[in-house]
Amino acid sequence: MAAIEAALADADSVIDVGAGTGSYEPPGRTVLAVEPSGEMLRQREPGLAPAVAGVAEHLPVRDDAADVAMAVLTVHHWNDWRRGLAELRRIARCQVVLAYDTRLHAEFWLVREYIPEIAELELARPSADDIAIELGAREVTVLPVPWDFHDGVFPAHWRRPEAYLDEQVRRNCSALAQADEAAVARGLARLRADLASGRWQERHADLLEREELDVGFRLITAGT
Repeated sequence: MAAIEAALADADSVIDVGAGTGSYEPPGRTVLAVEPSGEMLRQREPGLAPAVAGVAEHLPVRDDAADVAMAVLTVHHWNDWRRGLAELRRIARCQVVLAYDTRLHAEFWLVREYIPEIAELELARPSADDIAIELGAREVTVLPVPWDFHDGVFPAHWRRPEAYLDEQVRRNCSALAQADEAAVARGLARLRADLASGRWQERHADLLEREELDVGFRLITAGT
């Protein structure tokens, strides 16, 4: 969040596209949230920014409506990501997008060693480099993930492998929730066995000594 705040700089008005439940909305600014999911909109807590239903490809706001259009871990879910990015440029002079390197996600140990079927899903999504090029980014910042990161994004538990055995964790990771259930079950059975035998700990002893890891997250800033 600190990196996002820094990228927003002195912007007074922000449109948060694909805002979800509002986890990354910046305080102290005028914010409008746009979210297509009624379920997500219902989960927004009282006191958050006003929110409207809408999709990235057809944003329900006028041209140059805000100082910044932001999109946090959402572009890979858009039906037409290039059109959605064009909409970000239409509604704001500056764009701040948090995305990820799909190659690094596809090479993540859970994918590489246990559920390789996820790689095809990840590599079909727009990568951070694709998004940066499309926006004509002026800055791309690497955001390493600390080992105890609170946001349950897919690779967040890189040093806590037992978390992937938790059904609630899996439901909150789109890569796992959207993957073939049989493939996920097979991979998790192998992971469970490797954790019990100590094989995972031996194979990834280097990870257990690290405080943070680059798993692909990139903060992209474009515009003026």
